[in-house]
Amino acid sequence: MKNIAKRQGFSYSATQLNKFAHLQVLKKKSYKKPADLIGQTPLVELTKFQLPQGVRLFAKLEMHNLGGSVKDRLGQNIIESAVRRGEATNEVVEATAGNTGIGLALACQQHGLTLKVFVPEKFSVEKQEIMRALGADIVHTDSSLGMVEARRQAKEYAEKTGAYYANQFETEDNPASYAGLYEELIDELGTIEMMVAGAGSAGTFTGLAERLKPHTRTVIVEPEGSILNGGPSGAHRTEGIGVEVWPDFLKRELIDAIETISDDEAFQMVKDLAQKEGLLVGSSSGAAMVAALKQAEHIKGNIVVIFPDASDRYISQQIFKTKGEL
Repeated sequence: MKNIAKRQGFSYSATQLNKFAHLQVLKKKSYKKPADLIGQTPLVELTKFQLPQGVRLFAKLEMHNLGGSVKDRLGQNIIESAVRRGEATNEVVEATAGNTGIGLALACQQHGLTLKVFVPEKFSVEKQEIMRALGADIVHTDSSLGMVEARRQAKEYAEKTGAYYANQFETEDNPASYAGLYEELIDELGTIEMMVAGAGSAGTFTGLAERLKPHTRTVIVEPEGSILNGGPSGAHRTEGIGVEVWPDFLKRELIDAIETISDDEAFQMVKDLAQKEGLLVGSSSGAAMVAALKQAEHIKGNIVVIFPDASDRYISQQIFKTKGEL
């Protein structure tokens, strides 16, 4: 709360006189610009699922960022850092499944930059339309070749044109983007005994784990078809997470447990969260929630699970249906 109060222009000591001070700090009535709506997302306790005694489970609702996902934090930091270093001056290029592209498009608007994104064509139509609405130029790549091919084409384009390659899968600017998320969680809870986050680029997990270790158990989440647990790379319905190449910035000592969650588990949990908690989340959030419940027996205290985005950008992907219901 101290850090939040400071950032929002409140005196922390003064807020202690008002039992509703947290509402004053966290819910400002007005903002100077839309970009100020990135960060300070809600944290909500989930109470409708069975947990071991002494365990509380909290979800960080990152769909409440301006562009609708946790990747708004990434887009803002990558572009601001590149502009500050004089590296991004005209065009930015990236490979993305969608949310990073949205976050980058918002940030590029703020700095008068153009954005070209390379997207495997299988990914959510909704996210692609949002990117276009924000001014991004989309180039489709062969879905059967995954993000590896999208990354190859993005890098090749940057080398040919001189565009700034955001390179979320390798840049240290990625995990650095989540320093603010860490501060928010500590301000809100004080102590966190376990943190659960999915891995697409693995930046969210890495950025939090670097700051939470060694006092917090860290759980990284992937779908079947991802390589973190040593299995082969393959297709999966769960969108927004899944690793084809181990990121250099993801250090193994940061990981206490890897949970590999099936598509059916993730999509069933999306339905369960809607029906039990009234939360409309994407499949990566469903996978993270399944992992959190599986790992809950290992600690006493607070669990934080990161919910990256909402279900409304996956309606075309039949987000509320498991494989057997398609």
